[in-house]
Amino acid sequence: MGTSMEGRENQKQGEATMANQHLEVLNALDVAKIQWYHFTTIVIAGMGFFTDAYDLFCISMVTKLLGRIYYHENGSPTPGTLPPNVSSAVNGVAFCGTLTGQLFFGWLGDKLGRSKVYCVTLSLMIVCALGSGPPLAKHQQALWPRSVSSASGSASASAAITLSPPPSCRSTPTRRPGAPSSPPFSRCRDRYPRRRIVTIIVTTAFNNRFDAPPYDIDPVGSTVPQADYVWRIILMFGAVPAAMTFYWRMKMPETARYTALVAQNAERAAQDMAKVLQVDLEDETEKEKTNEVAIKSDSEQYGLFSRKFLRRHGLHLLGTSMTWFVFDIAFYSQNLFQKDIFSAVGWIPKAATMNALEELFKISRSQILIALCGTVPGYWFTVAFIDIIGRFWIQISGFFFMTAFMLGLAIPYHYWTIPGHHIGFVVLYGFTFFFANFGPNSTTFIVPAEIFPARVRARCHGISAAAGKAGAIVGSFGFLYAAQNQDKAKTDYGYRAGIGVRNSLFVLAACNLLGLLFTFLVPESKGRSLEEMSGENEELQEIECAEANRTLDPV
Repeated sequence: MGTSMEGRENQKQGEATMANQHLEVLNALDVAKIQWYHFTTIVIAGMGFFTDAYDLFCISMVTKLLGRIYYHENGSPTPGTLPPNVSSAVNGVAFCGTLTGQLFFGWLGDKLGRSKVYCVTLSLMIVCALGSGPPLAKHQQALWPRSVSSASGSASASAAITLSPPPSCRSTPTRRPGAPSSPPFSRCRDRYPRRRIVTIIVTTAFNNRFDAPPYDIDPVGSTVPQADYVWRIILMFGAVPAAMTFYWRMKMPETARYTALVAQNAERAAQDMAKVLQVDLEDETEKEKTNEVAIKSDSEQYGLFSRKFLRRHGLHLLGTSMTWFVFDIAFYSQNLFQKDIFSAVGWIPKAATMNALEELFKISRSQILIALCGTVPGYWFTVAFIDIIGRFWIQISGFFFMTAFMLGLAIPYHYWTIPGHHIGFVVLYGFTFFFANFGPNSTTFIVPAEIFPARVRARCHGISAAAGKAGAIVGSFGFLYAAQNQDKAKTDYGYRAGIGVRNSLFVLAACNLLGLLFTFLVPESKGRSLEEMSGENEELQEIECAEANRTLDPV
């Protein structure tokens, strides 16, 4: 009996010792100075985002070309376009794969570790991006690899690595967590101009080599046979950034917070940090070596969707999921169908006046202007101000101004369609992207990786991101049909009459307003450590308090 009680006391003391060591290790992570390794982590994780984002959006760049190549109608006054079912499948299949991948690999990341899962997803993305190019059966080769490639769920793994990256579990100390954790995302979001630059380079090279007349002069000759190689090269290029970072990703250790809090190995976490950071944790490592008591702390006694989790983080998860959901409805609708909006207001010439490659070039040129004037500056404003203004107010202001500018486009929409007025439309449209990126497109990604416990962080981020991709599916499928002209005679070939671009903009404005309201469910995480935000500090401290009380009152 005495031996049994003594064993229990030793276990309790071991729990308190381990809890204290965890706090010491995590505190050391938060106070570590920014070093070269942090920047290396940012670049590597950012490349993962770049690949994931490139795969998601590059398909929208080539849908016009696919329509001209595979769906030309003899005698038609306009170039061929993808039928509604094919267009929705091409644009939406990647989001379906992404949603599945974020849930599955988010769960796997919490079970096996962020580093292992990230390497798996990166490998899948390389293989599937390369698989997008080789010929299969006409347009079908554009479909199947997109879902598998995006199903890798790289965004969730990258989020866990970047915002809680190895070995510091966050790429920056607590005093400036948001700013350097934003560059991976902003670096990845720089794919907006970069993927268009790739498209511009490829189309320019082919257009210069294979000159072709406009469609209204020679419908068949306006699409040269070599155009079939253009979209394949653009899709396959997604493998390049992933392959460039694979070796360095393999050399990175597991995230220290995962090792310390989930794997319960503070010694290994300290050793991993010591290899790459100038942080002295020898004392903690020696303490861990002398502690041979197997423990299972209170912080592991509740899981995802348990009552305790729902009580502590249920509203937070609802907030991060819904804000991401409604935002992506608006954001991805705008991105995927910019070319249609620009055509509607007359910023891009009519398709019949251009050859196939020229049309793709001018669409890319128009989109890169929006990206350089709105998208990219918005992200770098987030980098500069996220730890000054805070995540909450950036997201609130972003949703507010997106709503305002969307209404500014929708209410006087007919005015913007008058020749000579498209410049004003483009300026307002650019501002919606600026405040999307100096707003929820950054914060909806960052916050879920900061406010949830380490053992469920990848899953919670995956759920939130999957909700976003569900919104992207709604946007990509819904806007495709809804934005069609209300006059059936003016719709694209094969489409039914829709509610029109103007009413679609009203719907997107309403989505932004809902996002603003759901933001009030999400807590501010500025200047607070990951453990403080998730409640893990409190849980570890409860162990110490309980042990202290048992010491004072051994009965």
